[in-house]
Amino acid sequence: MPEPIRLYVRYVDALNYRVGRIAMYLFFVMGGILLASTFSRVVTGVPINWALEMSQFLISAYYLLGGAYTLQLDQHVRMDLFYGRLDARRRAITDAFTILFVIFYLVVLFGGGLSSTHYAIVYNQKNYTAWSPVLWPIKTIMTAGVFLMLLQCISAFFKDVAIWRGKPIT
Repeated sequence: MPEPIRLYVRYVDALNYRVGRIAMYLFFVMGGILLASTFSRVVTGVPINWALEMSQFLISAYYLLGGAYTLQLDQHVRMDLFYGRLDARRRAITDAFTILFVIFYLVVLFGGGLSSTHYAIVYNQKNYTAWSPVLWPIKTIMTAGVFLMLLQCISAFFKDVAIWRGKPIT
């Protein structure tokens, strides 16, 4: 593969590795918030009205920012009826073909995310709850997560093409 593609794969993989490793800790933050909320409600009788919504924001950030990392590690769920019987070259061809559909989907999703984030920023969109947080921060994080997933899918496509050609990118 040409050197610019190798550099792209190297840098995107490094970026998504770091983002994914950081995103893993959001799960513990969410657990802490839910534990504090439960403690507050049960022990003091005072509920924390923002806890459930903040935990929903955190879990959304967790799976969207961690999605590219999961793809990089090849840990996404796969229907393995015939796939496991294929040799490495045929698996790479199958993956390269199917990931084109994922890339198309992510491009459309990213466009919608940009539009939704822009709307949230321009109109200072807030959620209709007692806490009423502004939504642009979580929408920005979600759109960034989709963009990182798109970059990682393109990286995976390049890796699959390289395997198909018999010259894997290391």
